[in-house]
Amino acid sequence: MEKLIITAAICGAEVSKEHNPNIPYSIDEIGTEAESAYQAGASIIHLHVRDDEGTPTQNGERFRKSIKEIKRRCPDVIVQPSTGGALGMSNEERLQPIYLDPAPEMATLDCGTMNFGGDDIFINTENTIIFFAEEMNRLGIKYELECFDKGMVDMALRLHKMGYIKKPMHFNFVLGVIGGISATPRDLNFLIESIPKDSTYTVTGIGKHEFPMISLSIEKGGHARVGFEDNVYLSKGVLANSNGELVERVVQFANEFGRVIASPNEARKILKIT
Repeated sequence: MEKLIITAAICGAEVSKEHNPNIPYSIDEIGTEAESAYQAGASIIHLHVRDDEGTPTQNGERFRKSIKEIKRRCPDVIVQPSTGGALGMSNEERLQPIYLDPAPEMATLDCGTMNFGGDDIFINTENTIIFFAEEMNRLGIKYELECFDKGMVDMALRLHKMGYIKKPMHFNFVLGVIGGISATPRDLNFLIESIPKDSTYTVTGIGKHEFPMISLSIEKGGHARVGFEDNVYLSKGVLANSNGELVERVVQFANEFGRVIASPNEARKILKIT
């Protein structure tokens, strides 16, 4: 089987130190958590940033400083900024981290609108998706296509046929979010069977679904995302001390299925990042 790419989503935009005191806010904390994940086997750091009080921000300068600190500690790691940002942010706000110099190698591209529960709506119109894709194409950034439901896969495939989204496509299937597809083997299989054969995919399970969905992805030849953004527990009722601990659990699963962990440079080859 292909080597396993592990992505570490080290802090997210919604979880806080109230959920787990080890959630990183400051630039130094972000660097520490990225390094813990990298040392444990992560080749991609999926990055949101906060101000020092924990408020999510898409400020380009905050991203620049955070990426500089991550790269100081982990020179060859792939840093993948989020263009999702946080609820209520404008398109212009969300895109700030792709305009860094140098531009990031990867960034996320959300493929649809989500009802996150209550009155929370994460808006991604078709025109938003096209605009984000065109800007990433212009800057030579590899997109990870974030799909929370089957309709988002269909949107990505439709926009590919229209020439906006380029092959080879790399998907992130996010399962178990309110308003999105359920985290079951049936639903994951459905998503996997819906993408072109020359695509790659990563699987994200939210909360208690993290490790079961990752385990299934590893078994099927897919890749894995883990980290505090998606789940703050190592096991039921036991808070993880670091993102590294969560990555270590994924490495254990990989060993059980005979999957070798990809280095950052091997991940670049698998994802065809140039």
